[in-house]
Amino acid sequence: MAESTVTKKAIAEGFKSLMTKKHFEKITISDITAACGLNRQTFYYHFQDKYELLNWIFYNEVIAPLMDGLTIDNWSDKLEVMLVTMKKDVRFYSNALNTPYSSEFRDYLFKVTATVVDEIIDRIADGQTIKDYDKQFITEFFSYGITGCTIKWITSNSMESPENVAVYLKNLVNDCKSFAVARYVTRQMEQQPDVL
Repeated sequence: MAESTVTKKAIAEGFKSLMTKKHFEKITISDITAACGLNRQTFYYHFQDKYELLNWIFYNEVIAPLMDGLTIDNWSDKLEVMLVTMKKDVRFYSNALNTPYSSEFRDYLFKVTATVVDEIIDRIADGQTIKDYDKQFITEFFSYGITGCTIKWITSNSMESPENVAVYLKNLVNDCKSFAVARYVTRQMEQQPDVL
């Protein structure tokens, strides 16, 4: 592991430790450097500010592992791994996602989810044409739902296990997606004129 990555991880761990005790807004760079035993110059060499640090943690601990090797067939397993990671540091993630600065995480998660849902729709449609607007609507509906449920689960410190949440979301998507895609494909076929 590169020295730069080791230092970033040390800074991140100090910051995460602080976030279990203090609100994000009250944490200073001096607090972070004291918590990880580094100086301010070292912090600023690696991060512009605590906002960049927060996004670095979101991306490297949750989003990058979720995206690594993500396929339409393993998305629920990857989601479960992400939920387990977040549950392990629930106080940090709950605090972090309750700040106004968590929008980048929400955007990352939405985009990843939308990519998978889009592929699921293509697979279910099995060559049938779905209007772009209809496809986008279905994709956004499920992506916002999965993202919202994930964030609500962690910020409310739910007692539900990551495994159960992943199963709920997988079953919901599997049960609804076929119906939704079939509905839009059928509607489009009904609107097409008969060809003699």
